Amino acid sequence: MRVSAAVLVLVCSCAPAHSAPVAPSQAPVGFWDTWGDGQGELTGYQLAQPRYGELRQGTVVLVVVTETLDPDELVKSDQNQGTPVLKLNEARDFRTGLYDYNGMLTAWLPLDGSGPRGLPVRARFSLQEWCGHAFEDLRVLDGGTSLRSTVDSYFQGESGAHTLDLASGALVADVMPVLVRDLTGELVAPGTSRSVAWVPGSLERRLLHRALAAVPATLSRTAETTLMDGTLGHITSVETAGGTWAWHVASDPAHSLVGWTGPDGERAVSTGTVRRAYWQDHGEGAEVLRKDLGIPVQ
Repeated sequence: MRVSAAVLVLVCSCAPAHSAPVAPSQAPVGFWDTWGDGQGELTGYQLAQPRYGELRQGTVVLVVVTETLDPDELVKSDQNQGTPVLKLNEARDFRTGLYDYNGMLTAWLPLDGSGPRGLPVRARFSLQEWCGHAFEDLRVLDGGTSLRSTVDSYFQGESGAHTLDLASGALVADVMPVLVRDLTGELVAPGTSRSVAWVPGSLERRLLHRALAAVPATLSRTAETTLMDGTLGHITSVETAGGTWAWHVASDPAHSLVGWTGPDGERAVSTGTVRRAYWQDHGEGAEVLRKDLGIPVQ
């Protein structure tokens, strides 16, 4: 069921009254030894995507790279001056019967401690399918105490600008593929859990026509365990009234994201990872490099 713009502003205050101070979003020790090499990390995933009551087959490519964010425009700085950030791009493609869905997310997380851990500086999302397309620009305001969402949708009543107040320690689902790898600092200690305010992802909200909101959730991390691909690592999970999300993170030096599962059967499993200056691979013939990610060449 679609929601009107009038109900798109919700306030959540579900964090514990005496929650600990939120740690800053910053590069951990040794981070730049790997991420300062001027290359990006690309990982392909085989996807099972729930839509219209069925699981659809598709692919996801996650691109993680460092860059500098212009503090005024909140876009990549041409002068390499501004806030050092870790950028996450997610390209998700799946088909429902006759027609395709193509989703693209870009989110920037601060590496200099200028924002709270768990929130991006900005996230932009678009979804295209054969009925039309939708766009969202999400910005974190006032030191992480609120979100500002600007939506442009082909569905009536969904477009407009909306503000959501956040409890301390809130998590934005869109950036979990980076957070669970502790690339901006440890998200949650092994064998522990805590209550958080959880902002569901842009794709979920668009597909289900749900309002921008934060809901009560429990964030947990296991000790070392066996992952979905049979390797060792840890599982970070978020449990809400609507179901549980779980991210499988390897114990390798890169803390690779092996895959994840979600409510209603969503499942993604890694099919290949490379590090390279991928933006240079735009010539004819470079399509063969897609094989290294385990995604279709054509």
